[in-house]
Amino acid sequence: MAEETRSETPAAAGQQPPQFPTDYSQLSTVYTNFCRVSVTPEELVLDFGLNTQMNPNPQEPVKLSHRVVMNFYTAKRLMNALYQVIQAHENQFGSLELDFQRRIRAIPRPGGGGGGVMPPAAPRPNP
Repeated sequence: MAEETRSETPAAAGQQPPQFPTDYSQLSTVYTNFCRVSVTPEELVLDFGLNTQMNPNPQEPVKLSHRVVMNFYTAKRLMNALYQVIQAHENQFGSLELDFQRRIRAIPRPGGGGGGVMPPAAPRPNP
């Protein structure tokens, strides 16, 4: 447990966490636009897949292709890393609207249709 505390101290002090050597020789890449989250008392389970339907269709199953299982410590580190990356992306390119219908209404239409303006994003919790 003391080792866990020591490895977290540099990041808390504003320093970069240690970089670990990585081996990419067995790495595979997959695209996903669907993720289902399940939990056990000790682990987080992420199932990834590809949803090919433009409109939600409960009769058409989403084909899952990958499962990632991690403990909650790793999940929290992942959450923090994703939060920082998404925050930087939104600072540079604007808010990411998760509601598909709102995104469609906000797209400017040719010929002066306008399409409306996206409302500001709700404040995010500080992880």
